[in-house]
This record gives sequence, structure tokens and C-alpha cells, in this order.
Amino acid sequence: MAIRVTQTMMNTQLLRNISGNLGRMNTLQNQLATGRRINAPSDDPVGLTFAMRYRSEISANDQYIKNVDSASSMLDYSDMAMGQAGDVLQRLRELAVQGGSSSLPQEAYDSINLEVKELYKQMVEIGNSKFNGKYVFNGELTETPPYPKQGLGEPGSPTAYEVSTDTGQIKYELAPGVTLAANIIGNDVFGGAIGDDSSDNVFHVIRRISEALAAGNSNKVSDLIGKVDTRLNTLLEKRAEVGARTNRLSLVQDRLSSISVNLTSIQSKTEDADMSEVITNLKMDENVYQASLSAGAKLISPSLVDFLR
Repeated sequence: MAIRVTQTMMNTQLLRNISGNLGRMNTLQNQLATGRRINAPSDDPVGLTFAMRYRSEISANDQYIKNVDSASSMLDYSDMAMGQAGDVLQRLRELAVQGGSSSLPQEAYDSINLEVKELYKQMVEIGNSKFNGKYVFNGELTETPPYPKQGLGEPGSPTAYEVSTDTGQIKYELAPGVTLAANIIGNDVFGGAIGDDSSDNVFHVIRRISEALAAGNSNKVSDLIGKVDTRLNTLLEKRAEVGARTNRLSLVQDRLSSISVNLTSIQSKTEDADMSEVITNLKMDENVYQASLSAGAKLISPSLVDFLR
């Protein structure tokens, strides 16, 4: 049976088609304005699931990169501080060699001793080095200075050679389940609390050299040069360890950068719109919209007067 098509039906269908054209144009204009193919869950539910996963992985990877930067900065600062400690020990050794001469008068020993006491203060300052407002050589107790600040012969207890630093490690996560300690323990650099005179605790060694100079005991000063050399060797070993960790961080950073580029590329393929395709489709829909308006104008132009002519 034939269906009777009325003017109202044709008008309704025209409006529905024009509305559909406008909807497609609106979707394409959103893609053109945002540069993304997916702007709402309804655009691509499956693609949105992958996009959210990629965003989560990129965010985690960015945090790992920040952790690498923080660990590298801390290790670089620790290496700088240990370099300064090495300079102090080198100067201490030079003074000990001078003080080991038995031909000097007591006034010369006293003059050397004045500088040795200043070296002690300088070493304490290095031991209490702070990076980003936190003490670097006191393990996890970053808010507490590891070494008392009084100099040789000054009242106060305990002294720097009588304390042990915290042994906790400050670890940074570089990947899921992968961590690296970025701090150096003060005991490893300067020596632990003394147990007897055999200790090569740097503060204890400086104190014994100072006492030997004050007593004019050149033989004892000469004997202590070996302790200075032992601590220097230990310091070089710790700097080598820092260098090894820094090199590893450099490799990790390169890997994380590559992962970031890869994830961003995959995310772009999932979320981003093909701009050339969007512009082409938008122009085509604009032409269709203009054509539908033109056809509609001819469709609804007849009126009752036109039929009565």
C-alpha cells in the first residue's frame, strides 16, 4: 500500500537531516579545535581505555625521570663535598709532613697546629653539608646535623670523632621495583665513632696530629701520616662509588627518555585527530549542509496561495 507523504513529514525529515549535518560538523569542529579525535567517552570507548592507560604510564614515567634528576643532583653534591674533604686531607698531609721534621722549633709546630685546628673546623663544616635544606651525610636523619660544631679544644660533648652518623639510605625509585640509594653515609666518608687510637676517623686523626704538634712530638706526627693516607684512599673509593651510581643514573635517564617518546607517540596515534582528514571531512559536510539548506528552501517554499493559482 502506498504511503501518503505529507508536507509535515517532509519538513520533519528535512529538519532531522539538517540537525544530523550540524551534529557531524560540530564533532569535526571540536576535533579541529582540540586536535584530538577522542573528546568524550562516546567518541571511542575502546580507544579511550587505551588512552587512559597510556596517560597513566606517561605520568609514572615522568615521575621516574624526576626521581633520576633528584638522585643525580644529590650524588653530584655529595661528590663535590667529598672533593672538598679530599682537599682538606691533602693539605693536612702536607702539614703533617712539615710537622714530622724533628728540626723545627716549637714555635713552628705551634704555627702548623693553628692551621690544623682550622682544618678540623672546615672538615666539620663539610660533614654538615646541606643540600636543598637537608643534611647529606646523616642517612635518613636529614633534619639533624651529624657532627657537633665545636672546634678542637673548645668545650662541648660529644665531639665530632665520638659520634656515628645514621646509616639509613635515601632511595629513589627508578622503575617498578627498582631503587637506587642517592646518599653517602657519613661514617663511610669520615669514619665511625672511635673505639681506640687505631681508628682512622678523620676528626680523631686531626685531633691526634694537633696534640702531637702541641707537644712537639714529630715522630708521632709522622706515624699519623699513614692514617691520613688510609682515609684518603677510603674517600677516593667512595667517590668512585658515587661515579658508578651517577653513570647508572645516566643510562636509566636515557632509557626513560626513550620510553617517554615511545609512549607519547602511541598516545598521539590513539587520541590525536588526523588534521588533514578532519579538515577535508569538515569542508565536505559544510557543502552537504549548504546543499541541504538550499534543497530545503525549495521544498518548503510552496504555500496555500501557490496551490490556488
